[in-house]
Amino acid sequence: MFKIKNIIFLLVTVLFMSCKENKVKAERVNADVAEMVQNSKVTFIHDEANKKVAVNINGALFTNYIYDGQTPKPILYPLQTKSGKTLTRGFPYESRPGERVDHPHHAGLWFNYGDVNGLDFWNNSYAIPDAEKQKYGTIIHQEILGMNEDKGTITVKAIWQSPTMVDLLEEMTQFAFSEVGNTRIIDRTTTLKALKDVSFNDNKEGMLGIRVARELELPSDKPAEFTDAEGNITEVKALNTEGVHGNYFASGGLTGDDVWGTRNEWVKLESDINGEPVSVTIIDNKDNVGFPTYWHSRGYGLFAANPLGQAIFSEGKEVLNFKLKEGESTTFKYRILIHSGSELKKEVIAQSFIEFNQL
Repeated sequence: MFKIKNIIFLLVTVLFMSCKENKVKAERVNADVAEMVQNSKVTFIHDEANKKVAVNINGALFTNYIYDGQTPKPILYPLQTKSGKTLTRGFPYESRPGERVDHPHHAGLWFNYGDVNGLDFWNNSYAIPDAEKQKYGTIIHQEILGMNEDKGTITVKAIWQSPTMVDLLEEMTQFAFSEVGNTRIIDRTTTLKALKDVSFNDNKEGMLGIRVARELELPSDKPAEFTDAEGNITEVKALNTEGVHGNYFASGGLTGDDVWGTRNEWVKLESDINGEPVSVTIIDNKDNVGFPTYWHSRGYGLFAANPLGQAIFSEGKEVLNFKLKEGESTTFKYRILIHSGSELKKEVIAQSFIEFNQL
């Protein structure tokens, strides 16, 4: 009996010490992370004439919040790694040699949807003929409500408007920018308030989207055609695949083109640029409608999370048709990780998912 008590005592002691040691380690890691964030100074430069806000970290450009109207929605462009690599496509803003020039509505990082009360906000661009404009909606920047460099946040207001100038949704978005080690982070929180009764009809075109640089596309030497919600066909031509090494990695274990149309808590798109490993990861949030989101992740460079367009991804097994009555609101939260210099391990992404969902 004495021996058993001693053994139990020793086990409890070891367990206590182990827990204490793990707690100390966790505290040290959290302290290290906090120090790295604190040492990453975020500054904003508001160019009112050109309608954009530059987001710099330690004096180097991360991205711009652009609301100049060249695209019918505000965007973040470009997205640059800590080492200065650009992970977004240049077209239609600044075309670069060898990149694709399809889908002119794919610009930088954006947030919209393909069917809001029958209007297509996703596919709207300068390329839409005037005779067809009545089918498309526009997101109009209203004002910058605040810029806080200490917290690294920009808060903006926008209106989702019909072509007949009917205001459908009020959008309030906060971007929180930070950097930890070689990972730059964007936390986007967007609240949509219905100014009329609004229906987000099931549609594959949505919702948080990034069009990535050529180097992050999945290698393919075959042309392809894609049809939007209005039946318009866009051809994606075959290009030289030299330097193109992209691949998708999903939280559920799928990779490559198999990720399209599946539900996952997060997805990473990984490649290298001039020999340097780079990646962009989108992380979903449990508070979002439709969690875990479906992924509209194409090999040609469209990387998007779509929680509302469930019918096409499930082949009709699920239908959402999300609605808001006038005065109601819903909030979408996403974290984007822009990493360089090494492979961003799935364990690190999983931990970031946990942290993001505890905020």
